[in-house]
Amino acid sequence: MKSCLVVDDSKVIRKVARHILETMDFAVSEAGDGQEALDRCREATPDVILLDWNMPVMSGIEFLRELGTVDLPHRPKVVFCTTENGVAHIRAAIEAGADEYVMKPFDRETLESKLQIVGIA
Repeated sequence: MKSCLVVDDSKVIRKVARHILETMDFAVSEAGDGQEALDRCREATPDVILLDWNMPVMSGIEFLRELGTVDLPHRPKVVFCTTENGVAHIRAAIEAGADEYVMKPFDRETLESKLQIVGIA
């Protein structure tokens, strides 16, 4: 079974993402900020990470940069999921190591297409 770590400070977004991903046969874990996400990745590296940009403790972009320095069994695919839609934000996310970018709010069809693009769905 494929695994996904949903990283967002909003419980509502995590719940919606979990529901969509579980209907796509993903095992889902959650984190409320970037630091918690790093801890989860060290415990069990997911196949894909759905990552919010703006979070307390450690932002999505900070998490992504830090993820590149952590020794993991494999590098998870990362899909940024955020309301930040400026070209500069998208460029920064890709340069930091994001594989894809999806805008909130999202639905199953959108998320599924992004996961197919990164080779996970």
